[in-house]
Amino acid sequence: MRKFISIILLSFYLVSTTELYQLLKIPVLIEHFIEHKEQNAEITLMSFLKMHYDHPVKDADYQTDQKLPFIAHSFPLALVFTISPNITFEVKKQIITDHHEKVYSYDEPFYDKGALHSIWQPPKNC
Repeated sequence: MRKFISIILLSFYLVSTTELYQLLKIPVLIEHFIEHKEQNAEITLMSFLKMHYDHPVKDADYQTDQKLPFIAHSFPLALVFTISPNITFEVKKQIITDHHEKVYSYDEPFYDKGALHSIWQPPKNC
């Protein structure tokens, strides 16, 4: 019983997160092949597959063609999170005393008080 449940859950997972869900569209492929076989009795399965997968064209049954397996692809989202109970963080504090680079402040000549203060003034042409 456990093996059966495991297989079912794995199947659900694979169908929902990979392109395996395309295999569920095989009945549409068979029905569409039968439709083409009714229209043209000489068509073979290989020519049908070549017509739809090798050189597809926009014809009268284009909407049905788009429902065939592996014609339109999607990008299923798969996120996996793992939690490790043994997470440790180490913080090291290092003080550098040999740092002699000059840090400019707003009082230095590179600071233009007029430019920054004019931003906060109301418009003059109101």
